Amino acid sequence: MSTTAAAPTGRPATPLATLFAFALPGMTLAGMALVYGVYLPRFYVGLGNGFLAVAGAIATVRFIDIWLDPLLGLAMDRTRTPLGRYRPWLIAGAPITALGIYKLLLPDGHPGPGYLTLWMLVTYAGASMLNLSIAAWAAVLSSSYNERSRVYGVTQGLAVIGAVSLSFLPIFTHGKIVLGKAASMPAVGWILVVALPVTVAVCALLTPERIVASASKVRFSFHDIWAAISKPTILRIVAADLALTLGPGTTAPLYVYFFHDAKGFGVAEVGFLLIFYIGAGLVGAPAWGRIARKFGKHRTVQGACVCYGIAQTVLMALPRVGPGHTVIDAAPTVLGMFAVGFCASAFLLLIRAMVADVVDEVRLERGQDLTTLLFSMVTTTTKIGTVITVVIVFPILKLVGYNGKEGAVNTPHAIFGLEMCYLFAPIILVFVGGALFFGYTLDAKRHTAIREALDARDAELSLAAAEESLLGAPQRA
Repeated sequence: MSTTAAAPTGRPATPLATLFAFALPGMTLAGMALVYGVYLPRFYVGLGNGFLAVAGAIATVRFIDIWLDPLLGLAMDRTRTPLGRYRPWLIAGAPITALGIYKLLLPDGHPGPGYLTLWMLVTYAGASMLNLSIAAWAAVLSSSYNERSRVYGVTQGLAVIGAVSLSFLPIFTHGKIVLGKAASMPAVGWILVVALPVTVAVCALLTPERIVASASKVRFSFHDIWAAISKPTILRIVAADLALTLGPGTTAPLYVYFFHDAKGFGVAEVGFLLIFYIGAGLVGAPAWGRIARKFGKHRTVQGACVCYGIAQTVLMALPRVGPGHTVIDAAPTVLGMFAVGFCASAFLLLIRAMVADVVDEVRLERGQDLTTLLFSMVTTTTKIGTVITVVIVFPILKLVGYNGKEGAVNTPHAIFGLEMCYLFAPIILVFVGGALFFGYTLDAKRHTAIREALDARDAELSLAAAEESLLGAPQRA
């Protein structure tokens, strides 16, 4: 473990080996997000809980959970320890998250909505500690506008590998572990429970945490906090992030149902298709990062929104595959899933990098480091987006008579309702998210000016601290 002072804007890029070590916990968290977002609701419906019961449990958890991230953000921004600011939170979050995963994916008996609510709360409390500490820590690994795209690109790339690795389990295990099948969930749970502390340990031991100079005290008032989070720049990012989360997120709890019942693929094949959607991020993350370095982050997000709308429309227009379909029959859907995943991979990567730029703007204007608090704004929108999709979509499935139990046979009317739920919302919401960046002003030129002013001020603060130390040394002797 090491803690070093922040270097100026022109410092060398963070070594790739350091970035890999830092990004390792994101692999496990991405795998958990995949299981919780796509398969966990279906798993608990299959255990005998109705759509409304599962939706109610998830809504309750998210309503409580959305208040947690800002509180954690405030606590992290006030944290000063010999281990650093973020490392203690990362270490503390691992066992809490692992316990929640174990209880949810390896349940005893027939767990009901209360059980689901309790252990989702535990899991998400730990995951919030992990996600926030990683997101804020990434912002201080580099202070450069373009280098941040690289940092978040690498972390997202490894997250994609983590999620894809779980999707490959049917191949690795010769069909013994298949995401989407209830009998496989305990094995998936053990994989996540074992991987999480290992990856967190590597990150905590090998990643440096740079000290950011500050002209203010660690404590700050509610007025200071409100002034930061109510800035037009951050509000625009938060609103866009919510729309861009809701868009692709609407499809997550419906994914298995849609491609199995509406498109004709088997459960194992549905998991195989998801590999191409998630795996596209391995290509998309570095590609969007390079595009952003040329055109700017907000313009790149807007371009990705247009591409997403086109790709999603084409994917929806593809016909249902018939019984006994071949690989050739499935090829158009594979290409469509890859295209949609490639476009969607831009959203999380670039939004997080843009928040890091706003952190610098706030620190220059107010002299306060509110890194984690500002990142908590966008992690909270992700949680809100997740609950909105489930709370809206699951009751509609109940209304149209769709049966979500494993092996159930649904009527054409119920399947048509499923298709309508899957079709309209993603494109509209993504376009709204892109439109919110018209008039956005924190571009590369503006951020460069901010960083130059910050580096000059940080150098003055460091010099003043050194002089104070030297003057004070004889008095302490």
